[in-house]
Amino acid sequence: MKLAHLLRSTALAGIVVLGGTAAQAETFRWASTTDPQTMDPHAVNAAPVLSFLNNIYEGLVRRNQGMAIEPSLAASWEQLEGENGWRFNLRQGVTFQDGSDFTAEDVMFSYERASSEASDVRSWFAPVTEVRVVDEFTIDFVTNAPNPLFPDSIANFLILDSGWAAANGAELPARDSENFATREANGTGPFMLSSRDPGVRTTLAPFDGWWDEAQGNVTEAIFTPIGNSSTGLAALLSGEIDFIEPIPLQDVGQVEGRDGFKVIEGEETRVIMFGFGHEHEALLYSSETEGTNPFTDPRVRLAAAHALNMDAIDRVVMRGKIEAASQLVPAGISGFSEANAERPAYDPDRARELLAEAGYPDGFSFGLKCTNDRYINDEALCRAASSMFAAVGLDAELTSVPVRNYWEQLRADDFDMYLLGWSPGTFDAEHPIRFLLHSQDDEARLGSWNFGNYSNARVDELLPQIQQELDPATRQTLIDELVAISQEEVAYIPLYTQPLIWAAKENIDLTQRADNFFMLRWVSVN
Repeated sequence: MKLAHLLRSTALAGIVVLGGTAAQAETFRWASTTDPQTMDPHAVNAAPVLSFLNNIYEGLVRRNQGMAIEPSLAASWEQLEGENGWRFNLRQGVTFQDGSDFTAEDVMFSYERASSEASDVRSWFAPVTEVRVVDEFTIDFVTNAPNPLFPDSIANFLILDSGWAAANGAELPARDSENFATREANGTGPFMLSSRDPGVRTTLAPFDGWWDEAQGNVTEAIFTPIGNSSTGLAALLSGEIDFIEPIPLQDVGQVEGRDGFKVIEGEETRVIMFGFGHEHEALLYSSETEGTNPFTDPRVRLAAAHALNMDAIDRVVMRGKIEAASQLVPAGISGFSEANAERPAYDPDRARELLAEAGYPDGFSFGLKCTNDRYINDEALCRAASSMFAAVGLDAELTSVPVRNYWEQLRADDFDMYLLGWSPGTFDAEHPIRFLLHSQDDEARLGSWNFGNYSNARVDELLPQIQQELDPATRQTLIDELVAISQEEVAYIPLYTQPLIWAAKENIDLTQRADNFFMLRWVSVN
């Protein structure tokens, strides 16, 4: 099922795999290629971390099985009267897993912690100018302008117990080091952390004091990171685990042909793309460019886009499972620009012409940084792209590293071109504009994942207008203008929307969400 149809037909729904609810509670064993780097929900803004921790911690709001926002630790919310912002009316009677009461002070503490310089999620709060505790169960978030998307934007803002953090020296997140919250956890969510051996095994157990009711029956959940997808698939087929995501695309038929197993397929909202070191004065991995950076010329970036044969990548690398992307969100997402739905065609002759026009008729070498365990077939994708680049004179020196080492290299500007996948947390086009296209601005907490620091003054001017505009048609016109700018300047090369390919035993019922978050509370073992 294609994402655009999926989102239209189910109001931003993921694929739900349903079955009879089992009466008998069970141990559930699952695996993925990536271990969450930390148990601290404010330390790393990455899907493997936030997906895992959404089972332990909770936010003011959450997404349901159909991806719609619903109440969580906030029972309700409304826009403030007479000023910009939102009032959240907190759920009463909620306790943390250590027995402490949940109140507005925990929300205030978590906001101050998550918006601090030490936090990797501080950009979520760029529009916030003030937070006020009204009373024990009411808190106001004041914003610098009307912000209709704000509740959606904080679905992964997870709340810590202020007393627990203070007692254990975890008042601030440890992004590049460790503290008590790195390996321990104390949330209000449906599951508690039982044990943690990073990179080896993490065990969760249900929280009996959870305020809500789980729809599944898991009494013990054991997670094992398995970096090699083939090894993980073998563990599934041998019965060692009950579920794994993702599986190698070439092995879908093998699973479907085995009795007692099933494949769950969908399309994620994540767009896979290549980015550039826009502000780098010189390439780091080139001997021909004499201290210059050809990628600062949009003609060179467009040449790289024309060199990529997306049909061949789909057929050979991705086994016919992808949809080519033209922008940083897929079709079906709010704000997708239909006016700019075309992507650069595969045209190696035009790529060579553009390189010659830019002064590089013989091409040049450069460094391409990629992950080898973060996205489906990521290393194979980069190898295929490197061959296509080479065919037009762009000689890529490919370096593939595990994701645990990848982000620090990008933040250290150790790249010429890099691979990135982005899923819009608000399911709106504003999200990647804020994180990936706005100029880096630490003070304003904008452009925090814009590693190459693409910068355009008009893009920066349009973002607040898009955030504040309430008329849908006017807002879309603003987005269309911005997308046209980013395409003309080839700020990134969007490649495709990542597929979701999960595999499980037949007796497992679960929900596959379009953001690739895996929720244990929806798992039943029959």
